[in-house]
Amino acid sequence: MKSLKLISSAIAMLICFVSLAQERTITGIISDETKQPVPGVNILNQRSKATAFSNFDGQYSIQAQKGDLLVFSYIGYDTQRQKVQDSNTINIQLRSAQQTLNEVVVVGYGTSDSEYENRSYDRAERRKEKREISQALKGKVTRVQVQNSVVTNNMAYAPSQSVVIRGTATVLSKDEPMYVVDGVPVKASQMAKINPNDIKDLKVLKDDTATSIYGSKASNGVVVISTKNELYKNLSEKELDKKLNITPIPAEPTQEDYDTFVENAFESPKTAPLSTFSIDVDNASYTNIRRFLNNGQQVPKDAVRVEEMVNFFKYTYPQPKNEHPFSINTEVSDSPWNANNKILKIGLQGKNIPTENLPASNLVFLIDVSGSMSEMNKLPLLKQSLKILVNELRPKDKVAIVVYAGAAGMVLPPTSGDEKKTIIEALDKLQSGGSTAGGAGIELAYKTAAENFIKGGNNRVILATDGDFNVGSSSNSDMETLIEEKRKTGVFLTCLGYGMGNYKDSKMEILADKGNGNYAYIDNIQEANRFLGKEFKGSMFAIAKDVKIQIEFNPKQVQAYRLIGYENRKLRAEDFKNDAIDAGELGSNHTVTALYEIIPAGTKSSYLAEQPDDLKYTKTETGSNNYSNELATIKFRYKKPDGEKSIEMVQVIDNKSVALDKASDDMKFSSAVAWFGLKLRDSKLIVEKSSEEIVRLARQGNSNDDEGYKAEFIRLVETSKQYN
Repeated sequence: MKSLKLISSAIAMLICFVSLAQERTITGIISDETKQPVPGVNILNQRSKATAFSNFDGQYSIQAQKGDLLVFSYIGYDTQRQKVQDSNTINIQLRSAQQTLNEVVVVGYGTSDSEYENRSYDRAERRKEKREISQALKGKVTRVQVQNSVVTNNMAYAPSQSVVIRGTATVLSKDEPMYVVDGVPVKASQMAKINPNDIKDLKVLKDDTATSIYGSKASNGVVVISTKNELYKNLSEKELDKKLNITPIPAEPTQEDYDTFVENAFESPKTAPLSTFSIDVDNASYTNIRRFLNNGQQVPKDAVRVEEMVNFFKYTYPQPKNEHPFSINTEVSDSPWNANNKILKIGLQGKNIPTENLPASNLVFLIDVSGSMSEMNKLPLLKQSLKILVNELRPKDKVAIVVYAGAAGMVLPPTSGDEKKTIIEALDKLQSGGSTAGGAGIELAYKTAAENFIKGGNNRVILATDGDFNVGSSSNSDMETLIEEKRKTGVFLTCLGYGMGNYKDSKMEILADKGNGNYAYIDNIQEANRFLGKEFKGSMFAIAKDVKIQIEFNPKQVQAYRLIGYENRKLRAEDFKNDAIDAGELGSNHTVTALYEIIPAGTKSSYLAEQPDDLKYTKTETGSNNYSNELATIKFRYKKPDGEKSIEMVQVIDNKSVALDKASDDMKFSSAVAWFGLKLRDSKLIVEKSSEEIVRLARQGNSNDDEGYKAEFIRLVETSKQYN
């Protein structure tokens, strides 16, 4: 009997262990009937009792395992239940539990003036009175949301109170309505200072009712307040601030850091016959731009790298059919922003290697735990992100964790990928504080990776930080020298950027570009799930390194050309065959897209300087063998992940062009993304800058969008015109 009990206990422990090993991160988006995101929804795992809340974009993240029942509840909506199956993504559309009102009128609420003056209040109650105006809206209608701070798996959003009238056409995090007091539009900060007892009535308008009266600025709804005796009528902004005792606070200068660069100009194939550059699979610029736009902020010009915007999206290029690790695909069509020009699209498709055939991984998590990482969208989000990556590991993979603040240290020695609980517990214990010894952290991380090097394996340091290095090697040139030296070890580098305010994009880009690596900006848990979960193979497993492209345009067909983006990736012509020159990496099943704008031969263009007379020694021969059917010849060089000698591929591009309306969806959508990037950079080389035309082209090319990223891009363009 005793042995039977021991066997039963052992089986129970085994079941418990297996159960823990199967737990994973479930993410998704919660929306309402109008497909607008719903923030503040409570998500409960009935088995584990774990809870989470959706953020302002309706996104959530919760730990669960197959078979668990997730319960989604929110005031004013029917509770929904969803069982966890094989997918890590569960999107929910809530249904209203009561009839939605289009308008709510609040009249005569609060206490009388005499009562207000005779009562005593402590500080907390006075703050409560200041919030009463917005709180009066709460719960009155299902489409009005009053939000303080929302915490989703240790990630805080909306640090200050805001009012959201949902059901409006916006995807912005700061989608507050317009406020009008006594007929005067006011700021939310001014509205919050109004004494509630001065209010006679309050109305909420939305949809056509709002925009027909107040115009496009009222697209998120209007809160209309009338005060007793019209106290604030006809006051200027300064007069209103003075009356409400508001002291203007000067805007803090941004501490974010971006490398400046000059947009590529048009070049003549007669004087510059070769265009050479390194491929770039980074897409950090796009997610960073998305962060600015979702926050209703102006996008810094130098934060826009057009090639990273284009390469955020995946395109439908065919798999390679020969011994090379990627296929080459080209297409020529009309330029949407300059009517007389053409666009050449070059697309690479990396070979899709089955997960079971990928080499073993030797990973070192290098995590910034300095004081600058204390904010909720930094270290807490970072830890949740890396848990997604941990869930992808196999028993043959191993992970070590190195941290740095005032000094660097190891918190987890190399640990097998099947010990997920141990790795996650080590992540959960991390706390922030101290200065930022980034150089020391890099030294220790690479030393750890080298000591555990797997020959023929995937040896990689994963650096997660806001990039704010301020102790030891800290300048961009110091970082570049250090990381170029570490690249020689054969260890690859992935940089994950977090946070805002002091975000150092320039350092992150240098580290990734010079360290045999890639770079992503993680602005929310959904992006972490995309980059570290869904695209794990492409992000973490290189199938080719030092990939370079060199193109020679035929002057018979091309009067001038320019590479769109890749300003920081251009190489000298002689670098193409120099195997000592670093270039970009391509991951399993990854795509890379590059665009050239071409001014065809014989086309008049204001972008071209007056052409010089024919030169004696560089005159192009015009014999019978003049390659009149060729637009260009394109060459590629790459190395195998563990190789040192490059392999060359050559392909001729025919002089064939199709009208843009007949072009592929990939051509249309990639051109639309590039167009938007050029507009954000205020490019002087585009004529047409209409957001409506960018949206129209993107919609025409929107296909194969199961994850909704292309639809999200279209919404960003639609809303960005308010801020750019």
